Amino acid sequence: MEFDLAFTTSTLVAFTMGLFSSMHCIGMCGSIIGTLTLSLNPDIRNNKSRLIPFVFNYNFGRITSYTLAGALAGVIEVLITLPIGEITGHRLLQLLSAVVMTGSGLYIAGWFPRFAYIEKIGVRFWKTIEPWGRKLIPVKNRTQAYLFGMVWGWLPCGLVYSALALAATTGNISQSALTMLFFGLGTLPAVMGVGIMTSLLTKLSRMQRFKQAIGLFMIALALLAALPWINPLAITIHAALH
Repeated sequence: MEFDLAFTTSTLVAFTMGLFSSMHCIGMCGSIIGTLTLSLNPDIRNNKSRLIPFVFNYNFGRITSYTLAGALAGVIEVLITLPIGEITGHRLLQLLSAVVMTGSGLYIAGWFPRFAYIEKIGVRFWKTIEPWGRKLIPVKNRTQAYLFGMVWGWLPCGLVYSALALAATTGNISQSALTMLFFGLGTLPAVMGVGIMTSLLTKLSRMQRFKQAIGLFMIALALLAALPWINPLAITIHAALH
């Protein structure tokens, strides 16, 4: 059995990044889902079996936008690497990705609050599309929930930008999009849970030691991004059979 180095250092890392960093974002995303949930008909809001599909559609739309952003990051990667060479360009993007991910980890841990300034990158675009999201409230059906989720996916977020920096190191557009898809899937358990177990997840997300542990973990992922050959999953087992 062989592990694909590109897969293990982008898709798996992105999924893990999403899984753990999303707990830090519950404060922001939780308020959005809370607003959307409150806009639903009380018959839906008070019935978990009817509420869950709406919460899922919010998140499915959000992950769709992440995937589209990943494809865009792949296009940017191609444009950057063309003039300086694929090998050199890819290596520079790996190091840049590691720097951004390290900043993200320090930010989550509470040691680098200025990292939040990176979110200004997407503010102008967000101001352009945010009014379209407002037009979808109150949400009346699952299609509206999905469309609102697509708008929500472009909300300026330093952690999403960290994942995009990782996606831009994958080497091609499809792999870049796949990386962001896996990042989005990693965020799904925590963000979906906000609509169902709000108080428990919010309490957990406010624990400083928990945030610091996640921050340190993100820094470890940054190390894997900078030095993908040390990834313990990037191994070839079949050689041991000979």
